[in-house]
Amino acid sequence: MNVRLVHEFRFEAAHRLPKVPPGHKCARLHGHSFRVELAVAGPVNAETGWFLDFDRLYEAWKPLHAELDHHYLNDIDGLENPTSELLAKWIWDRMKPGLEAIERVTVYETCDARCEYRGEGAGGP
Repeated sequence: MNVRLVHEFRFEAAHRLPKVPPGHKCARLHGHSFRVELAVAGPVNAETGWFLDFDRLYEAWKPLHAELDHHYLNDIDGLENPTSELLAKWIWDRMKPGLEAIERVTVYETCDARCEYRGEGAGGP
């Protein structure tokens, strides 16, 4: 049996988007209460009855949270233009080496707007 586990994390941060058209509201400094969903997938161990201990997700997220929470995203290497799209890939790139089972990173910038990233060559968004 294969399953997908999803856990939600949160952080607060400020940013601005320097590459939007002149006059665009997102060019101004503003902040968000970001939500990030990390999805991992794989087989359930017949003996334990679970696929992955959620503690693995917490430990993998901890250094990213420290780097992102209550920071100005534009000052972080690789996030000089911190769109949701680039932030999702940035998180993926940092999570994947220690969490091979990662299947999707979803970044919610607002309550009703999100970006999903499934890695290069995943066959779509």
